[in-house]
Amino acid sequence: MIAIVRSVGVEINDMTGAIRDVVGREAPDLLDLFDEYVGEMRFGRALIDKNIASLRRGAAILEVGAGSLLLSCRLQQEGFNVTALEPIGSGFSHFSRLQAIVLRHARHEGFAPSLLSSTGEALSICNAFDFAFSINVMEHVADVSTVLQRVFDSLKLGSTYRFVCPNYAFPYEPHFNIPTVISKSLTQKLLWRWIEHSNNVVDPIGTWASLNWISVRSVTRVCRKKLSTTPHFDRSIFDAFLNRAMSDPGFQSRRGTVLVALIALLWRTGFLSLTRLIPATALPIMDCSIVRV
Repeated sequence: MIAIVRSVGVEINDMTGAIRDVVGREAPDLLDLFDEYVGEMRFGRALIDKNIASLRRGAAILEVGAGSLLLSCRLQQEGFNVTALEPIGSGFSHFSRLQAIVLRHARHEGFAPSLLSSTGEALSICNAFDFAFSINVMEHVADVSTVLQRVFDSLKLGSTYRFVCPNYAFPYEPHFNIPTVISKSLTQKLLWRWIEHSNNVVDPIGTWASLNWISVRSVTRVCRKKLSTTPHFDRSIFDAFLNRAMSDPGFQSRRGTVLVALIALLWRTGFLSLTRLIPATALPIMDCSIVRV
């Protein structure tokens, strides 16, 4: 019989509340950022709930691009054996201070994941994980093809790597909340003033430099040619995105009033139901699952 470990909202509040107290004492300038990452952790945990529910207690999980470590710590607290891969890339150096606080608290309380300070391209673990995932990470890696290969190789046979990230075939850049024009280079030439002075991200120049313009089609090509497998894209992720845009105040503030107002208008008029007819290749976000078989 498989023992299933379930997420409990009260327990998440206990964990994040305790860490927030430490952040407030030691790095009060990071409190707003911490609250943002708590929201991201909650969204991420809900997103992978079905995957987690199918795992036995003690199953090995890899989080690719663990960021603040909050979600890895939460899964470790739930009884899983978690490895958090986080190299701290361009545009995300602010993670290091939060990481240190989160990790120290988690070690003291006994739910610290194993931290692997490596890039996805340098991952060398094979046949080890029952499940791997990443949320809003794959658009920042230097070499999508190599990372997919390395994570794929790290899975046990029959296990899944699931990642959610923007699909740059859709003409919208979510970190900067700007439209895109054909390519990254052309968008940069036309909109550099908005990019450079963006208030949406902590490090605009570093974050922009990290973006790789990943798309559903490019992922599909890599999977078929390099991994000899076909990825599955779940179109319902767009519904989750829209629901969050309508209900999460922090998410709304980062996306801007114009976009949120447009989504609300489409929601009220019923036009959003038509998004279920849009193929995954044309949606602004992708939810990709790759099974190692």
